[in-house]
Order: sequence, then C-alpha cells, then structure tokens
Amino acid sequence: MAEKKKQKVFVNGPISSGFIAESIAKHTTKTSIGGHSIFLGQVRQDEKEGKTVMAIDYTCYEELAEQKLYEIREAAFAKYDLVCMHIYHSLGEVKSGEVCLFVFVSSVHRAACFDACRDIVEQIKKEVPIWGKEIFADESQSWKVNK
Repeated sequence: MAEKKKQKVFVNGPISSGFIAESIAKHTTKTSIGGHSIFLGQVRQDEKEGKTVMAIDYTCYEELAEQKLYEIREAAFAKYDLVCMHIYHSLGEVKSGEVCLFVFVSSVHRAACFDACRDIVEQIKKEVPIWGKEIFADESQSWKVNK
C-alpha cells in the first residue's frame, strides 16, 4: 500500500458546520464510496464542583500530535478497507456546544466505516498528546482578557 500524504489536522477554534458540510460535499464525486461514518466531538457544558464549563482551551505539542495522528491514520488504512479518511481537531478556545473533533471515514461498505471510525476516535483519545483546559463561567471573562 502506498503511504498517504500527511494532511492538515489542526483547526484554530471550533470546527464549523460549514466546514463539515463542505467536507461531505467534496465526496459526492467519489462514486466508489458506499458509506461514510462521521464522529463529531462537542464540548459539553459540564458542572464540576458547582462551576459550569463554558469552554475548553485545547493545546498540544503539534509535531508529536501530528505524527501520532498520521500513524493512527496509516494503521486504519492498513486494517480497514477504506477509501478515504479525514481527522480534524481544534486548538485554542472552543465554547460549550461547539465541535472540537471531526473524524470522517469513507469506504465501499458501511461495516468498515463504522468499525474504523470508532477505533480511530478511541485511539485519538488514548494516544494523541492533546490537552484541554476547562474554562469555567466565573473564569471566562478573565480568560478572554489574558488570552
């Protein structure tokens, strides 16, 4: 199998619905695809110790994170019969309700999509050095000033 080229993974801020829609639309010309599986990770407005999470500030060691995501991608292509795959993760502040992770997997048959997408998301959560600092309601104003 030929090695896939490295793709841009990180997006500054939230991943917009327009970006997601455009990504889906670009695949309509790939007529060998029979199914897509999409995972969207969204920031939750959790309650912790009486405080409300208003956003998460994502950081990472980009070079190492990109390399690990590339390895996950290559392993998925080797393990599953995929036509294409895209992974995007936010950096910086993402407010509750906004999308911070977009995994988009396409294959000839649906089973490979479902299995690969879940496997990829689990590996990202376990293995990729991306960190999120929760920003609470009472900290959000000072956070914006100090940013």
